[in-house]
Amino acid sequence: MMAEIGKWISQADAFLWGPPLLILLLGTHLFYTFRLRLVQKYLGSAFKVLMERDKRMKGNVSPFAALAVALASTIGTGNIVGVATAVCMGGPGAVFWCMVTGLFGMSTKYAESLLAVKYRVKDREGEVHGGPMYTILRGLKWRWMAVFFSVAAAIAVLGTGNLVQTNAIAGIIHKTFDVPNWISGVALAIMVALVIIGGLQTIAKVCTCMVPLMSAVYLAGCVTLLVINRACLWDSVKLIFECAFTPKAVAGGAAGYGMMLAARYGIARGLFSNEAGMGSEPIVAATAKTRNAVRQGLVSYTGTFCTIIICAMTGLVLVSSLLAHPDKISLNNKDILTQVCFEQIPYSGKYILAFAIFAFASTTVLGWFYYGEQCIRFLANRKWVLNGYKIIYILFAFLGSIGSLSIVWDFADLANGLMVIPNVISLLLLHKVVVGETRKYLWSGRLDEDDPACTGRALAQEEKQ
Repeated sequence: MMAEIGKWISQADAFLWGPPLLILLLGTHLFYTFRLRLVQKYLGSAFKVLMERDKRMKGNVSPFAALAVALASTIGTGNIVGVATAVCMGGPGAVFWCMVTGLFGMSTKYAESLLAVKYRVKDREGEVHGGPMYTILRGLKWRWMAVFFSVAAAIAVLGTGNLVQTNAIAGIIHKTFDVPNWISGVALAIMVALVIIGGLQTIAKVCTCMVPLMSAVYLAGCVTLLVINRACLWDSVKLIFECAFTPKAVAGGAAGYGMMLAARYGIARGLFSNEAGMGSEPIVAATAKTRNAVRQGLVSYTGTFCTIIICAMTGLVLVSSLLAHPDKISLNNKDILTQVCFEQIPYSGKYILAFAIFAFASTTVLGWFYYGEQCIRFLANRKWVLNGYKIIYILFAFLGSIGSLSIVWDFADLANGLMVIPNVISLLLLHKVVVGETRKYLWSGRLDEDDPACTGRALAQEEKQ
C-alpha cells in the first residue's frame, strides 16, 4: 500500500514540477525583471537600506533580522547538495544557469515581499502579520485561494522545512561523529522546542547570530578549496560557460553534456535554491520594520543575491575539484560529491562540511516553523491550535532524524509546487500595484518617505473597524 502511495506521489510530483510550472516561475522572473526596468541594478541601495536603523519604522523585527530568518530558511542543504545534483545531472554548465535564474529571481522576490508589506495586517496585540495569504485575501479578495496557499504551505513546512532537514542533520552527525540517529533526534527536538516557544523574536535572535557565522565558515571552506585547486580555477570558469551553451564531454562524467541538460537542471536547482516565487520568505518579510513596502522589497532580494553567491562558490568548488582530481572525483557519485570535494582540506574538511550542513539545516527548521505557524494562524487563530502545531513540529524534528524520507521528499516537493501556483497567480494579477509602488518610491527617489499603510497607523485604523 505504502509503495503504491509513494509511486503516486512521485508521479504527481514529477508532473507538477514539469515544464509548465518551471516555465511559469521562470516566466514570472523574466516578466518582473523587465517590467520593473531591471530592478536588480538597485542592489547597492538595497544593502544601504538593510544597514539603516530608524526608530520611526514600525513592525515586529528589524529588516536585518527579517532577512536573517529568511536566509536561514532559504540557505539549506539544497544549496550544498542540490548544486552537486545539478552539476552531476546537467554538467558544469548547470552552475551558469543556476546563477542566471537567481539573478532574474531577484525581481520576483522583490515583488512578492513588497506585496506582503503592502497588504500586511495588525492584530490586537500590535503584532503585524503578512504573506501571500494576506496578499491574496486583501489584494484579490479570493479567500479560497488564500486558504489553499496556507494549507499547502503548512504541509510543506512539515516536510521541506522539518523532516528532510533533521534527517540531513542526523545523517551527517552519524557519518562524521558516529552518533546514533535517535540521540541526534532527541537533541534536535529539545533545541527546536526551546527556540520556537519563544516565538519570532527568539527565532530572529538565533538566526541573526547563526546565519553570518554559518555562511562565513562555509564560504571560508570554499575559498580554501579554490586556493588548493587554483591551477584549475580559470579552466573551471571557462568550462562552466562552455558547457552552458555547447555539448561537451567532461572528465569524470558518464557522457557528454549539452545546453538543454545544463539549462534544465541548472534552472530547476536555481528555482528551488532561492525560493523566489514560492511565497515562503514574504511571510517573514511582512513583519519587518520599514517605512514603505519598496524598502523591504529591496532588502528581501539581497537574500536571493546571497544564495547566488553560495551556489556559485559551491559550483566552482565542484568543477575545479573535478578538474584537479579526475581520478578521485566523479560526477557519477552525486550523493557524496560535495563530501569528497571537502575532504581535500587536510584534517578539517569533513568537519567544516558537517558544521555547514548542521547549521544550514537547523536554521532552516527554525525559519520554516514561523512560516507554518503564520499559515496555521491564518486558518485558525486559536491558542490550542497553535500550541498543537508546535507539539507536532517538535515531534517531527525527532521523527525526521530516525526515519527514511524517500516519500517525504516527493510529498514535500509536491506541497511546495502547490504553494507556487496561487502565489505566482497573485503576483501576476497584482503587477500594477508593484509597479505603482516602485514608481512612487524607487524611481522617483523617495525611498525615505513614510507610507502610513506600512508604519502601522493605517493598520491600527483597520483593526478598529
